[in-house]
Amino acid sequence: MQRTLSDIGYSTSEIELAVMAKALGHPVRIRILRLLAGETCCFTGELTGLIPMAQSTISQHLKALKEAGLIQGEIDPPKVKYCIHRENWAKAQALFGEFFASEKSGGCGC
Repeated sequence: MQRTLSDIGYSTSEIELAVMAKALGHPVRIRILRLLAGETCCFTGELTGLIPMAQSTISQHLKALKEAGLIQGEIDPPKVKYCIHRENWAKAQALFGEFFASEKSGGCGC
């Protein structure tokens, strides 16, 4: 039987924060989120005009952001429409805020 992260003592918020942090770990994904945050919705075709990358590469980054719950998509043939997942966006802001607020300044005294 395979143990999960929660089975070995990680909290739900720690696991969620790690998933979101991993999704934010590429500058293209940061750019996509900034673009989507300023819009109500955006078609993937429009993103290729704003980000100089192949559609397939942008789609891979969109998939990672969607899997992390930071964006949501809707099929509107022949395109897929993406936008910020507002509820999870607020959750990410809270989790990151709590994480950074909990850190003690000075660390090891260096």
